[in-house]
Amino acid sequence: MSRSCPALLITAPSSGQGKTTVTSALARLHARQGRRVRVFKCGPDFLDPYWHQLASGAPVYQLDLWMTGEADCRQRLSQAAQEADLILVEGVMGLFDGDPCAADLAQHFGLPVMAVMDAGSMAGTFGAVAYGLQTFRPGLRWAGALANRVATERHAAMLQRSLRSDSPWLGAVMRNAAMTLPERHLGLTVASEVADAQARLDAAADALAHTPLGKMSLQDLQQWSVTFQAPETDQGPERALQGEAAERPAQVKEEPATREGDTEQGAQPLRPPPQVSRSPATKGQGLQAKTIAVARDTAFCFIYTANLDCLQALGAELVFFSPLTDSALPTCDAVWIPGGYPELHASTLSANTGLRDSLAAHVQAGKPVWAECGGMMVLFDTITSTDGTQHILWGLLPGEVTMHKRLSALGPQQLQLQSGTLRGHTFHYSTSASPLVPVARTARPDHDPMPDAGEALWQQGSVRASYFHAWFPSCPEAVVELFTPAQEAAA
Repeated sequence: MSRSCPALLITAPSSGQGKTTVTSALARLHARQGRRVRVFKCGPDFLDPYWHQLASGAPVYQLDLWMTGEADCRQRLSQAAQEADLILVEGVMGLFDGDPCAADLAQHFGLPVMAVMDAGSMAGTFGAVAYGLQTFRPGLRWAGALANRVATERHAAMLQRSLRSDSPWLGAVMRNAAMTLPERHLGLTVASEVADAQARLDAAADALAHTPLGKMSLQDLQQWSVTFQAPETDQGPERALQGEAAERPAQVKEEPATREGDTEQGAQPLRPPPQVSRSPATKGQGLQAKTIAVARDTAFCFIYTANLDCLQALGAELVFFSPLTDSALPTCDAVWIPGGYPELHASTLSANTGLRDSLAAHVQAGKPVWAECGGMMVLFDTITSTDGTQHILWGLLPGEVTMHKRLSALGPQQLQLQSGTLRGHTFHYSTSASPLVPVARTARPDHDPMPDAGEALWQQGSVRASYFHAWFPSCPEAVVELFTPAQEAAA
């Protein structure tokens, strides 16, 4: 089955040009006109999707030819085309940065490419940079260039004249504080933590509405139509779950719509899980009849929607708790503590001894805990901030965490477990030291793990923790292993 839909990959010469703001503004501009917009993010990213989801009103998934895989990307784009009037894909860093890069994704699926360029300190060079992006790699489908942070109408005219005749001018967005989204050390501030987030998006959409890009009708957008072909075998969004059909729908426990500490994305009730099928390795029990408690609040908000979908597709019932406000775990068989910003909430987390003790009892009972990055950090004995302040944490892992002002690690990684290899990535500003000996280490894509490289996988009792952020659909068998007690897995 194939379906055509206007689509646009929004890129830039580098990070910091404004592509996230423009992507969200364009999504908001069309969504508030009643159009159905689906937004995707190229590459690993937890933060930009919060803004895109708020702007479009629809879940945001990642597209990455390595981490999520070609079949997963194809399925998600094909499914989006069935229901959307417009598909937007925000690139990662610059157009040709990374391996795979945004240009690889655009070329693979025939996505038209639009460049957002900070033109605040250039004139004629604008055209040269646009020409380079357009022609550096033959075969890219070029949509045009949008100038951002432009000083005056005269400045805009100079920029437009610098473009070659075969490079469409999509307009100029004037320098405007409303076109800037707040940031902190890991990237953009989560949209739900910004009181005027919706107003910011509306202001950005208003600014974009005055450009040729913003004035385009649905008919105009058809020039960027792409035909998306579904995979030959309908594998469902969780591409790695293959084989015979799942025996019963997965369950999601009802919970209050919002409460203190929830993120806006997190506060939304989960959609029913996709109806997917199981691989031979996940037939039988899988995560059926298992309840997994997921930490979710402003301190722990690095959660891929696809990971929740995967857990549900494996049969798990999901419940949520806030390490900031809850004094005990909900009744559960396993716990997932994702990444986030525990360093910004260290005092509150340190004081929550009730939840700490509840989690310790969970571990004492031999029930699994999987902790990623920030979720791992809170399990150590202490954390020391960049100003030297030390906070006592939960002490479920021996060791200490130290925050740094510069990035400590970044990039794609894979983690080999007994049941298979999970793909994912790492991105953190801290380091950890522990007397424990790592039970495994992550590796770069398609490389074997090394004893002195990659991220450590720490294990003590039923706790497994690492700086590694896993993309669950890449290996559902390994996900089952993470959330299954050792004695059950061996049975």
